Amino acid sequence: MAHGEEGWKRQYEYYPTKWREPYLGRRRKLGWDLYGLLGIAKGEREKTRVQHGKNFLFFDAPVGLIFTIDDDFEKGSWLDYGMFLQSVMLAARGLGLDTCPQAAIASAHEIIRRQLGIPASEVVVCGMSLGYARDELVNTLVVEREPVAGFASFRGFER
Repeated sequence: MAHGEEGWKRQYEYYPTKWREPYLGRRRKLGWDLYGLLGIAKGEREKTRVQHGKNFLFFDAPVGLIFTIDDDFEKGSWLDYGMFLQSVMLAARGLGLDTCPQAAIASAHEIIRRQLGIPASEVVVCGMSLGYARDELVNTLVVEREPVAGFASFRGFER
């Protein structure tokens, strides 16, 4: 079954349903940077599909984690869950391990649910690869970040 066919739709919208700037430009740049680094040119759909499919193999990591949340939890609980996920990632780094959170996993929730016996009352939030980072080209990508001054202001700290 290919991504986009029946059985491959998330239970929730992860990304905006309509992208706007500056987010659209940032998303595109990241995609172009990643696929360019891997030698995948714009329009090479089969190579893109193969690369995206590596998500569902947890990028060959020795451990693949699936995270779920009760389906009656609201946005605040999801915010708490994000902090929990980050804590898992920080704890892994503290042990010398690397992680890769994977939103793509949630699009295969029906398959994951069947395979792992996850009840219908739980939403598959995401997956996460866990292991030691390999010396691969993809792991050299440095993502440009918005400077802190672009999204935050600090008041009351002036000298």
